[in-house]
Amino acid sequence: MKKFKRVLAYIKPYWGLMGLNIIFNVLTIVFSLFSFALLIPFLNLLFGIEELAVEKPAFALSTKAFLDFLNYYISDIIVSQGKIAALAYICLIILTAFFFRNLARYMAMFYMAGVRVNAVRDIRNQLYQKLLILPLSYFHKQKKGDIIARTTTDVQEVEYSIMNYLEILIRDPITIIAYFAFMISMSPKLTLFVLIILPLTGLIIGRIGRSLRKQSTIGQAKFAGLLAIIEESISGLRIIKAFNAIFYSDNKFRSQNADYSKIILSIYRRRDLSSPMSEFLSSAVIILVLWFGGRLVLSDNQSIQAADFITYIIVFSQIIPPAKTFAQGYYSIQKGLASADRIFEVLDAEEVIEEKKDAKPIVSFSKEIEYRNVEFAYNAEAVLKNIDLKIRKGKLIALVGESGGGKSTMADLLPRFYDVTKGAILIDGVDIRDVVISDLRGLMGIVSQESILFNDSVFNNIAFGDKSFTEEEVIQAAKVANAHDFISDMEEGYQTNIGDRGQKLSGGQRQRLSIARAVLANPPILILDEATSSLDTESEKLVQEALANVMKDRTSVVIAHRLSTIMHANEIIVLKKGEIVERGTHTELIQTEGVYKRLQDLQSFE
Repeated sequence: MKKFKRVLAYIKPYWGLMGLNIIFNVLTIVFSLFSFALLIPFLNLLFGIEELAVEKPAFALSTKAFLDFLNYYISDIIVSQGKIAALAYICLIILTAFFFRNLARYMAMFYMAGVRVNAVRDIRNQLYQKLLILPLSYFHKQKKGDIIARTTTDVQEVEYSIMNYLEILIRDPITIIAYFAFMISMSPKLTLFVLIILPLTGLIIGRIGRSLRKQSTIGQAKFAGLLAIIEESISGLRIIKAFNAIFYSDNKFRSQNADYSKIILSIYRRRDLSSPMSEFLSSAVIILVLWFGGRLVLSDNQSIQAADFITYIIVFSQIIPPAKTFAQGYYSIQKGLASADRIFEVLDAEEVIEEKKDAKPIVSFSKEIEYRNVEFAYNAEAVLKNIDLKIRKGKLIALVGESGGGKSTMADLLPRFYDVTKGAILIDGVDIRDVVISDLRGLMGIVSQESILFNDSVFNNIAFGDKSFTEEEVIQAAKVANAHDFISDMEEGYQTNIGDRGQKLSGGQRQRLSIARAVLANPPILILDEATSSLDTESEKLVQEALANVMKDRTSVVIAHRLSTIMHANEIIVLKKGEIVERGTHTELIQTEGVYKRLQDLQSFE
């Protein structure tokens, strides 16, 4: 119930539209009851069951007074114009009532559509914003396919299963209550009998609904697994083909797909059971009402008239459709709540990297960066230990060492992609945890080993995240990154779309676009994470020239795989198993003949 209330909270900004929906739903019910109420005096007078009313009844707010008024006016028409004319008048009034009933029904749906669509839009917006805020560590533990499923199919399921039936939860109870009130005014004894037998059907429906929600949760998890396999297969298609793993991958998908299909089949069968079951139960209830009411009509005291009983049955039959849709809506909402659970798991995920309420702005970097007794662990085992390092402004610092030594982690701590487990990182003497995160990251430009580009134009990839840059500024940044020439040769120049992840470009071209992006941001601090390790010799040369242009007058932290690229660094930090084991210039470390010298010798044989 808490999850359902939480979903409903997204409707609060649209209470105005909800109010209009309720008003028009009430009007729909009023026009429906008005048309049914016409049947009683008409049947009585038309077939001569009651005498014609000659005196106008006194005004009163009751069903009986309303029926007496109808009786009087129809009597007047019959006396003055005959029964055929009365029939024509009744038909015209009923047609008019049904016209206004359906107009009110359309207006109710018109305003509810705005509530449903806007509320789901807000859920989707909040979910995407949360994904952007969550730390990188969260995505290391989750499958991409599962995250995509939660932001797409789960949100869609909430829209279809909950928001789509939201109006039913408001309209149908009002309809049922209004109709029951009308029925009570006609025959309290018969209505009491109906109220005794109806709850029995609700108990049966409730038991099926609870099991449906449990299976829906399993089904959504299975579907997320399918998306994960598809995403991994598309990303790794080259490897699947290269290792002749098509048969293996196909069997893996088929197995997962079969499990998902089995769950969905069970869900559909339980859900589809609701309609025939409620149909049968409704028929059984109507038959019982016919039996009980028929006895009242045929009894000696005749506590209900035949015309009243016929109208009563017609009105009662109108309760069955909303009761059925309400039952179906209950099933659907149970299914939708399973998706809501998965959505709220993301929205409730802990934001490990949090900004303090009193965070200080930081707009410049003037002195130094300091790692002070820094330790970090992803889980239990420490990845970095006892890191003490000062990086003065304008200096080039290189991080080298074997794979898994902690180089990339050390660089990722600086823009607060992760927070230190122990110790502190300071910029100009201020702990980076005390400053505004966007200001901190605004001081840095990052070029990683894998060029992260987007399915957009060259211009938008270079000017990523800032629409204020002019074309001249983008072109200048591309020239610094040695990218202007190949961009100019493209068919549409800077407006050329580069495809998914920049697949239309070579590795060197993608990397130079990444460098141009960093140049345009003009950050005082530059982080280069093995920016040339995956390039061929010619591309590496062009990228190295671009990096040399970029690093001028900037503080640079370079993670290097190829030691030849960092020989001119002001200081080289050698990491091994998360600790600094050597530090110094290239010449000093070679003379030491330690870990760095051994790495240098190994690369000389490559």
